[in-house]
Amino acid sequence: MEIQIREVINKRDLKRFVDFPTSLYKGNKYYVPALRMDEIKSLSRSPSLAYCSMKLWLAYVDDKIVGRIAGIVNPRANELYHQKRVRFGWFDFIENNEVAKALLSQVKTWGHSLGMNQIHGPLGFNTWSRQGMLVSGFEEIPPVNCLYNWDYYPQIMEQLGYEKEVDWVQYEMNACQDIPPKVARINKLILEKYNLRVFDFKDKKMMKQLTDKFFSTYNESFKSVHNFIPLTADEIKYGAASYIKMIRRELACFVLDPDDNIVAFAITFPTLSKGFQKAKGRLFPFGWVHIWRAFRRYDTVDLMLNGAHPDWQKRGLSSVYHSYLNETYIKRSVRYAISNPQVETNTATNVWSTYENRDFMRRRCYVKDI
Repeated sequence: MEIQIREVINKRDLKRFVDFPTSLYKGNKYYVPALRMDEIKSLSRSPSLAYCSMKLWLAYVDDKIVGRIAGIVNPRANELYHQKRVRFGWFDFIENNEVAKALLSQVKTWGHSLGMNQIHGPLGFNTWSRQGMLVSGFEEIPPVNCLYNWDYYPQIMEQLGYEKEVDWVQYEMNACQDIPPKVARINKLILEKYNLRVFDFKDKKMMKQLTDKFFSTYNESFKSVHNFIPLTADEIKYGAASYIKMIRRELACFVLDPDDNIVAFAITFPTLSKGFQKAKGRLFPFGWVHIWRAFRRYDTVDLMLNGAHPDWQKRGLSSVYHSYLNETYIKRSVRYAISNPQVETNTATNVWSTYENRDFMRRRCYVKDI
């Protein structure tokens, strides 16, 4: 089998790159396709490309696409972590070791030419991107912000000599667990002690003012998280336009100090995965209808983001926002909540042990010397 690796150099190639998973995962009832227009935008106009270098490649056999990969060098990440690494992402391939090897070798060669000495991934431009290769939970439908892959992926990675760098874990919990009266009293005392309040999302004028404050707190909150890279001003603007405007006020909680700074936050979204599956990667002409219906009618939620500013960590604020949202889940008869991927070594994952839960998915970042 002769494998040809060709660089993506025009719009036609980019569309082929984005469309490849459609055929690769045909018939897989767990795979959730990303929106085609979003993928094209991310790979061609992402604000992260202002500082990241990126190359895209497709693998061909007999002029048929059998794999794809992105190579990314993020100088901000390398400087922050004192590394010389090239990332690989958007990595998909047929069940064939040689195809995967050829694609990864292309990224390694390119990275080495830029002075890199290690390759790691799957990763995107930054922590805001989907990351990690699925290693367990193949018979679960992932949230729309998480990657899915065939079970042969990690097997081939290990056969090619790639080693585990870190795992991200997710849990599924019963969302209608009652809040003990004692916890409710403690939460009230915490808010009173520090003169804090929960933001009322009906105040739309104030919401606009809080957007920049949210991302400032977000950047500070995740500094200690593995592989985290603070968002730039342009990335914040992009994120605000893409995600913040979609927040459902009943599924979010911002805790504010007396100066209206966000000291802790929790953002939850209705699980949109089945809507995205029905949309089949296209918003038009009718894909948006399926997504809109999933956004309006849901019994499962994805716990997208939660955290607290470093100055306010270990003061019980996680109990405040979890309890606040739990009241909403009970009122709306939400059955399940799925945690966002969290690094397994992050002590923040301990909070889920206080809830009835089960292992949902696990994803892995691999690393190898060049």
